[in-house]
Amino acid sequence: MRVKGIIVSNRIVIIAVTVVIVAVGAWYMLSSGPQSGSQMGAMGQMPPSAVSVLTLKEETINREEILPGRVSAFRQAEIRPQVNGIIISRLFEEGSLVKQGQALYQIDDTPYKAALASAKADLVSAEANLKAVTAKEARYRELLKTSAVSGQAYDDVKADLDKAVASIAVAKASVEVAEVNLGYTRVYAPIAGRIGRSSVTEGALVTTNQSDSLSMITQLDPIYVDINQPGVDSMRLRNELSDKDNIPVEIIIDSTSGMVHPQKGNLIFSDVVVDETTGSVGLRALIPNPNQTLLPGLFVRAKIELGEHPAVLVPQRATTRNPDGSLLVWTVDAENKVAPRPITVSGDYGDQWIVASGVEAGTTIVIEGYQKIRPGMTVSPTPWVAAQ
Repeated sequence: MRVKGIIVSNRIVIIAVTVVIVAVGAWYMLSSGPQSGSQMGAMGQMPPSAVSVLTLKEETINREEILPGRVSAFRQAEIRPQVNGIIISRLFEEGSLVKQGQALYQIDDTPYKAALASAKADLVSAEANLKAVTAKEARYRELLKTSAVSGQAYDDVKADLDKAVASIAVAKASVEVAEVNLGYTRVYAPIAGRIGRSSVTEGALVTTNQSDSLSMITQLDPIYVDINQPGVDSMRLRNELSDKDNIPVEIIIDSTSGMVHPQKGNLIFSDVVVDETTGSVGLRALIPNPNQTLLPGLFVRAKIELGEHPAVLVPQRATTRNPDGSLLVWTVDAENKVAPRPITVSGDYGDQWIVASGVEAGTTIVIEGYQKIRPGMTVSPTPWVAAQ
């Protein structure tokens, strides 16, 4: 019986303590009044997300366009023979610089000297025949006045005279052809430049206008860089270049190492059609190349300097891409609420996009923290500071 009484007493104590705790809590809540309820409501909400923001402004930048290109020779000439014969001498060192008009090969000229001598002999014979026929025509003309010869006989002699004159012209033409062919036995450089390897050696038989060239001369200073630009951008670039006479171009040989060609050139040509296979428009720059650093066939990047332009810049880190590849940024309004906004760009400037449309100067955008926001959310913005 004593144990049972102890248990009942413990239960009464526990109940009493519970009642006291509840009463104290109720009194605290009543004493706190309406303010306590609002605080409890606030405890159930998430605080605004902290983001770093930037207010855009218009800046003046040195506009540049970097496009892929390939080096091509300023001039290039394939050396081919213009007469048949045997090569008896090569008159240049492979890989050397040659001057325009410099002799490169000597073809055996023996048969061509003989042909020239024969043509000259034919000319002498024709000239001698002309003298004889001229004298005969003069006699027949006098005899015709006294009817000593018939008119037909005189006409025949006059025709022989005309043939003799024509024979002189033919003989002279044959001499000229023989002299030209004899001159062709020595092959000359049509342009100045660096000559490549020779495809023939002494003793080789060459033929007139053969398909295989004997060698090739390439003029490397100055040199062309052929640049490709997407057709959709060509109109914009044309507008930017329309009022410029001199457009500097810098050649980046290696983007990884930053190797740049020491001499700048100029943009000299823009194609008027879009390549149907690549969808690009061709541009051409003329670059000084005194040290022959640039060689034909080399892939490079061309930096076209477009001069100073006003622009609104958006850091690339502030943009995201939609599934269709378009860009968007998150804007912050006066009430610190965020919304996505698509933008279009006309190129890049360092690590920033050059904005064509979508945002303007004075717009505040989110630079950091946009991964945790949703449209219409209220944020806690702080100015973004670029890393130095």
